[in-house]
Amino acid sequence: MPRGSASGRPGLSRRGLLKGAGGLAFGGLSIAALDLPFFDVPGAQQDPLTCRARDVSASEREVVISNWPGYIDPRRQKGNTRDEFEAQTGITVKYTDDINANTEFYAKVKNQLGTCQPIGRDMIVLTDWMAARMIGLGWIQPLDAAKVPNVHQNLLTALRGRAWDKTAKYHAPWQTGFTGIAYNAAKTGEIRSFGELLDNPDLKGRVTLLNEMRDTMGFLLKLVGAEPQNFTADQWANAIDRLRGSVSNGQIRAFTGNDYTQDLAAGNLLACEAWSGDVIQLQFDNPDIKFVTPEEGLAIWSDNMMVPNLATHEANAEEWINFYYDPVNAAKLAAWVNYICPVEGAQQEMEKIDASLVDNKLIFPDEDMLSKTWDFMALDDRQQIQYEGEWSDVSGG
Repeated sequence: MPRGSASGRPGLSRRGLLKGAGGLAFGGLSIAALDLPFFDVPGAQQDPLTCRARDVSASEREVVISNWPGYIDPRRQKGNTRDEFEAQTGITVKYTDDINANTEFYAKVKNQLGTCQPIGRDMIVLTDWMAARMIGLGWIQPLDAAKVPNVHQNLLTALRGRAWDKTAKYHAPWQTGFTGIAYNAAKTGEIRSFGELLDNPDLKGRVTLLNEMRDTMGFLLKLVGAEPQNFTADQWANAIDRLRGSVSNGQIRAFTGNDYTQDLAAGNLLACEAWSGDVIQLQFDNPDIKFVTPEEGLAIWSDNMMVPNLATHEANAEEWINFYYDPVNAAKLAAWVNYICPVEGAQQEMEKIDASLVDNKLIFPDEDMLSKTWDFMALDDRQQIQYEGEWSDVSGG
């Protein structure tokens, strides 16, 4: 589902790919397609200190990486970061863009990781909630802090101290993004709040929300006075009822993946819930597309590099992580990907690459913007099944 761009910028939204496959809010699989309970793997808990392989990085200069499609500067581009990494380190990169949805990838590897068997990868890149789940199950190897000093020196302050990995012992964000509001200024006046998407009669039938449960329901929780990071079952019920009302009265046109971008640019939609990277790509061709920090704040998320148990080239994977946390390399990647760069110092390096991106707050947000962000509470298996089921009933997922 690539979307071309006259600017030569990437035509594929990673975040949209996660959503665009249909089915459950997380991507291409329905709950029925997975073993139930949703994450239940009998005896799946592992100890990463004992479920590990001998690291042969010194003798085998290679690294096997699974990432999302469209999430790295292409090799056809002269001076691309992957070629530079290989030239600098002598490590051959076997890079596969085979992660299309968190749940789909989880289903693919859970039996091996849950029984301490290798998955043939040295690095995987997964979104916060799934990263937290895998770390909690003991399926991820700790990183040697001495081999990834750039992470501990340059990781954005706003991304430090995650509840599920407070010291970044197991993960390093690859790219980060915001979820907020976009509107077409040629078709409607300024939209300031998520509440307007649900209630403004002038927008009725020309509004879409995202089919990612955590993104959309985080805003609904805000609207009923709850905090997405810490809410009760009653608050969830109030939030899902609030959404159900706006769906049943025809205010919401659809729940979408990144296919909202085409309708927004064409004027078929007036406003929508949107991902920051998509909006940057739209703005290259259509300056009337605006991204808004809603009054309710911004959802923030990251896709995270991790080394799975029984990886045989962990030291080489750590070299990859450290390479991309060099601000020079991070800026080169950000100039193509257009999501939030998680590396301090990359903004200054962007001056040498593309000055037009230096002050773009959707790539280099300021402290005020970051102060308005929130994350979504970790769910246990019971909550996961219940909330996904209720979300699916309302969203049609």
